[in-house]
Amino acid sequence: MLQGKTIVLGVAGGIAAFKAASLASALSKAGADVHVIMTESAQKFITPLTFQSLTKHPVLTDIFTEPDPAELAHIALADKADLIVVAPTTANVLGKVAHGIADDMLTTTIMATQAPVLFALAMNVNMFNNAIVQDNIAYLQEKGYLFAEPAEGYLACGWTGKGRLMEPPDIAAYIEDYFRKKSQPKVRDLEGVRVLITAGRNNEPLDPVRFITNRSTGRMGYALAEAALARGADVTLVSGPSGLTPPSGVRTVPVETGLEMYAGVMEHLDAHDVIIGAAAVADYRPKERSTAKIKKKDGPLVIEMVRNPDILLEVGQRKRADQVLVGFAAETNDVLENARGKLQRKKADLFVANDVSREGAGFGTDTNIVTLIDREREVDLPLMSKRDVADRVLDRVLELRLERQDVR
Repeated sequence: MLQGKTIVLGVAGGIAAFKAASLASALSKAGADVHVIMTESAQKFITPLTFQSLTKHPVLTDIFTEPDPAELAHIALADKADLIVVAPTTANVLGKVAHGIADDMLTTTIMATQAPVLFALAMNVNMFNNAIVQDNIAYLQEKGYLFAEPAEGYLACGWTGKGRLMEPPDIAAYIEDYFRKKSQPKVRDLEGVRVLITAGRNNEPLDPVRFITNRSTGRMGYALAEAALARGADVTLVSGPSGLTPPSGVRTVPVETGLEMYAGVMEHLDAHDVIIGAAAVADYRPKERSTAKIKKKDGPLVIEMVRNPDILLEVGQRKRADQVLVGFAAETNDVLENARGKLQRKKADLFVANDVSREGAGFGTDTNIVTLIDREREVDLPLMSKRDVADRVLDRVLELRLERQDVR
């Protein structure tokens, strides 16, 4: 899949820079023509000679040094690149690109290219969670830049949390998936199918300044909406808070609480052929919402919670025979057993089970590891992007629809 592809590998100044050598090697072995650009800081961690030996190309490090006087290196590479990958991507490089700053070989090449750019993030967990960094990520995603989310684990700085560079084999797999998807003709096999998707989390207010919520970012649901739209579906997205921008062309119903999401789904249920519950719906809400900020007092604070409606269960009881219902089970233990139980209990046609405690799966990542469970079979999927998971889910939805038509 990478044979003959020109990949520019940008290496920024983080401790994970040494892992970029493994990535350069893997991409080269897969047949890619790899050209490396290193920032000045990156050279403090690993030498250009390492990459030159692996790629058989000179490494670009200085915007004022041109290997070939007949061309400007950063323009030439920007033009010939099929993909630019920055691994590791530091907060510094991210901030420069987000604000249009081009003051070294790497950032000038990124600014000059029309090729897609993939940022493989790696930094301290507090830097990653910094509001400015998150704003830069969101802004660049809106502009079409790609991201390989950092993994959670022990960091070189001594902290434990989200910030580890995605492992080189996984980055290489991400890149191969990107080119595989790009090479496939667009199939509009959902033309005329109406798909209702829930996404994001719910915020259940305690008082005017506080609410109870969960870690869902909505990325899986938004990936499903994007995939369904690309395949020709008429898509309605009932979305809780997420910070993501809905794909252009999707009908969006913004909601905040579990009750609002329930109302949004029930309002649009009958008009759709496929219902996919990807949202992390709040199971409980505070019984009473204080109209004023709750003040600290001596002793514990007791908040009585009441159940929210079970949206998927309700849909399962109401849906027509020709409608397909898909649920998601985000679990931390007894994953498959719990998903199987939900499949039966909620009268769903398909459940997507994932262990959110596994690295590379669950909330806040661009990847997922899931098992597709229906009444006929169970299919384990490897680590892949949430966009690819979305397509695999929709593939099975189409099969289920065809099976029902054959029965009739």
